[in-house]
Amino acid sequence: MTRRFPIRLLSSFLFVGLIFAAFVDAGKKKPPARPVNFNTATSEELQQVPGIGPATADQILQMRKAYGVFKSVDDLVAIRGLGPKRLEKMRKYLTVGKPAPKSNAFPDQTPGKQPRANPEQALSAE
Repeated sequence: MTRRFPIRLLSSFLFVGLIFAAFVDAGKKKPPARPVNFNTATSEELQQVPGIGPATADQILQMRKAYGVFKSVDDLVAIRGLGPKRLEKMRKYLTVGKPAPKSNAFPDQTPGKQPRANPEQALSAE
């Protein structure tokens, strides 16, 4: 019986240690594989960046909606709670790019329809 007590105690500590390690690991964010363009990113994409949580992501989106696209990563300093030190830690995960244009490449075509062939070109190709 005296031999069982140390084994139970040891297994209890091991179990508690594993649970604690899982919680600590779950709290850390895995940084994105490539920089996030915060002129086009969604809230979820912004939250992948270490140092950006839901509140900061929402502030970035609100500022982008109110003032337009950001010109540089340094523009984020205007967001309350985001200072130079915090920005430096996030800089390598952020990029600024122009948003994709909203115009269609083929405005006269609708999805699913084939463009009409020019009859003169069709005859000359034969």
